[in-house]
Amino acid sequence: MAVVHRHLQPLGFLHGGASVTLSESVATVGAWLNCPPGKMALGSSVNASHLRPKRSGGQLWAVGIPDYVGPEKQVWEVDVRDESGERVCASRCTLAVVNLDPRFPLGAEDPA
Repeated sequence: MAVVHRHLQPLGFLHGGASVTLSESVATVGAWLNCPPGKMALGSSVNASHLRPKRSGGQLWAVGIPDYVGPEKQVWEVDVRDESGERVCASRCTLAVVNLDPRFPLGAEDPA
């Protein structure tokens, strides 16, 4: 993820919410890939530790590693680093594994 102006808080540093959004996105994709057919994963909690400040102009890289993959829950550890390899954020994401509603295929918009 490129760190651009819209990701910064008023003092010019990376907003923690941007790191958390990246972390949960990585965990969610990993969880989807580990769901059985007919199931999907939705984030239920995120715990993040912001370890170092980051300013605009750089890149963030995130890697998710499953800690627990079960039939009703998954837990993922996500490591967020900058372009120089410095750790920016460490997070733990818990996702609920639920039935995939066939009326709403992944990527489709809610018709309501």
